[in-house]
Order: sequence, then C-alpha cells, then structure tokens
Amino acid sequence: MKAADIIKTEKKKVRLDKYLWSIRIFKTRSQATEAIDKGRVKIKGEPVKASRNVVIGDEYEARTEHKNWVIRVTQVLEGRLAYAEAIKYYEDLTPVEELERVNQVAASFHTGKRLSKIGRPTKKDRRDLGELLD
Repeated sequence: MKAADIIKTEKKKVRLDKYLWSIRIFKTRSQATEAIDKGRVKIKGEPVKASRNVVIGDEYEARTEHKNWVIRVTQVLEGRLAYAEAIKYYEDLTPVEELERVNQVAASFHTGKRLSKIGRPTKKDRRDLGELLD
C-alpha cells in the first residue's frame, strides 16, 4: 500500500463546530460553538459538545436564527468551501413545514427600498411629484 492510499483510507476527525461552520450552517465558527454550548444543536434529541467528532451518517438538529435545520452528514469537510461545494457534504432533511415557514417569513419581509431595476425618479418625476404634493 502506498502512503497516498493510507491517507485516503484514514478517517478524518473533524470537530462538530468546525463542520457546521464549514458547511455554512453558521456564519462563524464562534457562532457554531456558542449555539452548541447553548444546546441548540442536538443529535437524537440530546445536546452535544462542540468537540464531538463528526461521523458520516450522523443526523443533527441545528437551530439557527432563521431556520431549524435537520441535516445528515454525507462527507466530512475540514475547511470552509464555497456554498455550491459545501452543500455536497450534507443532506438537508429539514421538514417541509419548516421550509414553508421560512419562505413565508421571507416573502413578508419588506425593507422599504425600491425594487431593483426600477431606478431613481427622474427630474421630471420629482417635479410632477412636487406638484402633486403642493
């Protein structure tokens, strides 16, 4: 067996907080650690520790600010990747009801800003608006 083969067969050990950060469930690793410490991340309904090693096939429930995630680990990821790549390392098992709730909240969210691609009012538009208000 070659040295490269040994490295490939060797199991990677990755902490849970680092894994949740690297698959982009949490924005920072410290946020992931804080959520775990506060009991917002569970496996089989039991709180876990941030130092727990991630194992392929584990199912975690992670409660973030916006969404209650249910994920199954499909591959172990050591470092942070682009979102398009990171989603390949877990399977999202979040219930449909939760996804609908998140979509409903997002649809009702209004920032008060103009819609994109509409642009600013022209000088003529401002004059017309001024005449209307006077």
